[in-house]
Amino acid sequence: MITARGVKPVVRVQWPRKAFWLYGVVEPTSGWHFCQEYPHLNSENFQKFLDVLSQELGSDMALMQMDQASAHQALALSCPENIIPIFQPSHSPQLNPMERLWEFIKRQFKGESFSHLDQLRQGVQHELAQLSSEVISSLTSYNFILEALFHQALFCAAS
Repeated sequence: MITARGVKPVVRVQWPRKAFWLYGVVEPTSGWHFCQEYPHLNSENFQKFLDVLSQELGSDMALMQMDQASAHQALALSCPENIIPIFQPSHSPQLNPMERLWEFIKRQFKGESFSHLDQLRQGVQHELAQLSSEVISSLTSYNFILEALFHQALFCAAS
């Protein structure tokens, strides 16, 4: 952009970015986890995740704690019968067991630089594959999280 001498140009810059999103759930007491990668964070992909998770659960029921992201609350979502959604208070990621796992995964890459998105993708998949159920349980089963989930389950059952 060319401007008069001494005049700073004002332009909109859109840096190209590539990304992927991991959708995931954990069962804090056992350390069971299920994750899938999607190209976007939106209600369409979240619906796909719910449907695949429902199949993975089979006849088991699950309380699924979520934040209040718009993708989680879209009116078009159809929650499968074996998944009961519960929403945590706004701005409280510390209450969500899955956030603890994401924090742990992110720490493994602190200071890393990847020249390609596929390198990051492979690294994340490797880290997830290395996690034992004991490590996942230790990261996600804090007493205050388990108590909050228990009380929410009682509230849902009473409703």
